[in-house]
Amino acid sequence: MLSIEKYGAIDIGSNAVRLLISSIHEEEGKTTRFKKTSLVRVPIRLGADVFKTKRVSEENITRMVDAMQAYQLLMKTHRVVRYKACATSAMREAENGKELVQLIKDKTGINIDIIDGKAEAAIIAMTDLQELINTDATYLYVDVGGGSTEFTLYHNGETIDSKSFKLGTVRLLNNLVSEQVWKSVENWIKKYTEIYPRIALIGSGGNINNIFKNSGTRTGKPLSFLYLSSYYQLLNSLTYEERIWQLKLNQDRSDVIVPATRIYLSAMKWSNAREIFVPKIGLSDGIIKSLYNEKLNNQG
Repeated sequence: MLSIEKYGAIDIGSNAVRLLISSIHEEEGKTTRFKKTSLVRVPIRLGADVFKTKRVSEENITRMVDAMQAYQLLMKTHRVVRYKACATSAMREAENGKELVQLIKDKTGINIDIIDGKAEAAIIAMTDLQELINTDATYLYVDVGGGSTEFTLYHNGETIDSKSFKLGTVRLLNNLVSEQVWKSVENWIKKYTEIYPRIALIGSGGNINNIFKNSGTRTGKPLSFLYLSSYYQLLNSLTYEERIWQLKLNQDRSDVIVPATRIYLSAMKWSNAREIFVPKIGLSDGIIKSLYNEKLNNQG
């Protein structure tokens, strides 16, 4: 007999806050199916406050409460039975982060977990990423966010190492990333990848998803280093307004897409990767999978 439940995942990032609602289809003897039902994204950009002042501004506190109230109502109308809300880099560093978490709980009933970089990488690893990784190949997984970037090296289907760096698009836009951070990322990538003769990147995040969609590349096929490099040159040749008009980018995408592309290109260069796969997965997908795994564990 077919069983269908809806789960919700709230990803509170440094650039945007997302709500993903997925339908979980279960039938005895068959593989469980995860179907995305709704995705809502609000570009609050918490990092613009926090990375400069160490606090979420009053304006963005109000916007956060409004967004969470809207998400709570959306989950209610969708009849979501399980949900999880995770906050990442900006909320980790906000001096008033815990106060904001309590305020949102009081106003909306939504509990928010502020997670560290390791937990973030672990949740993302619960996605369909494993299904995309060939057991006889080497991949550097790069998840670029507004406040941090998570790197994970996979070889022969196994995780070799994972690390989170304070290298994010919102930080870069505000000139808050030192050369030392770039050097640390370069050293880490080279240290763990230099022994492998052939490596491909797996990229996640809204910016690389946007680039992939506009490239016209077929699903499952990678983007080349040459293509990404050419696109980066195009982005840099256009003004903020021209990117919105000519490339049809959203306002909150038109600026962060430039530093994001720089991060992916740098990772490709330092690992000698010639191509990047873009499977359209991220933290919210991992949250949905983690909720399902929790359900199975509780049943066991």
